[in-house]
Amino acid sequence: MFTTTSFPDFDSAAQATLTYLHQRMGLSLWMITRTEVDNWIVLQAQDNGYGVKRGDVFHWPDSFCSRMVRGEGPHIAPQSNLVEAYRNAPIAQQVDIGAYVGVPITYGNGSLFGTLCAIDPEIQPDSLVDELPLVELIAQLLSTILDFFLKAEIASRREEYQQLLKERDGTTGFYSLSGWEKLLASEEIRCQKFGFPVSVIIVEVEAAEPKGEEPINDLILQRAAKIIKTVCRQDDFCARIGEREFAILCIECHISQADFIRERLALGFEQGKITADIGIGERSPEKGLLDAMETAKSAAHEQKKFRVKTEG
Repeated sequence: MFTTTSFPDFDSAAQATLTYLHQRMGLSLWMITRTEVDNWIVLQAQDNGYGVKRGDVFHWPDSFCSRMVRGEGPHIAPQSNLVEAYRNAPIAQQVDIGAYVGVPITYGNGSLFGTLCAIDPEIQPDSLVDELPLVELIAQLLSTILDFFLKAEIASRREEYQQLLKERDGTTGFYSLSGWEKLLASEEIRCQKFGFPVSVIIVEVEAAEPKGEEPINDLILQRAAKIIKTVCRQDDFCARIGEREFAILCIECHISQADFIRERLALGFEQGKITADIGIGERSPEKGLLDAMETAKSAAHEQKKFRVKTEG
């Protein structure tokens, strides 16, 4: 009987890594993080004193790690206040840090994903630097595992898209409300694991005819759906979630990118002579995708109120 087994996912490998490093090297807080623009997202934490947990978000430019990846400070600083770049970092004024360990975690193409890092309020022995080859090796292994599971998640998402094809809306060909809810739940889990940036766009189409003229309104919805499909990217998930309401899940998409999509949608509707109100919301690690959806809905409603007031 074998006494070792493979890790089922990146989470398990990451948590086992942090537990091992804490047991071997000490230091109060070990983290695996992802950096997205100015967000420094905690994906996993082994905490013994700082109160940091998975899903916490800090300001990346304030961190020691941001300086480490730019080559301004060493990977291991047993007494971090002796390193000017770390001593002057804003986070050093916010948190007691006596010692620091940090190495990059990368995508398969070598670009930065985040960091494997640790801090402790107490100064550590100079011998801490002798652990650098081990920490770098572990970070390389984590990067390899990460690349494998990121590709697996992309394949899983596409497979889920295919499975939900049977839940399409008959009028527009988009996914139905039930399909939207299932994928939203699945994508939230992916975001929690890997810190994916995801945005939500809500489109509310104005009816052009009174009730009783459903064939005409259906035609408007079909035209609106065609515009949405043309504008959105290949991996974006488009659904009809209400009588005249569409939702778009924009994968690997920051709010600035979502706003660009919103502008293109607005132009498409204007050219197609379709009245529609559009709102966007970006997922925050603290609040999740449901909150991003509510933000987008509220923005669409506010746009409608402003439009009606202006037209009136």
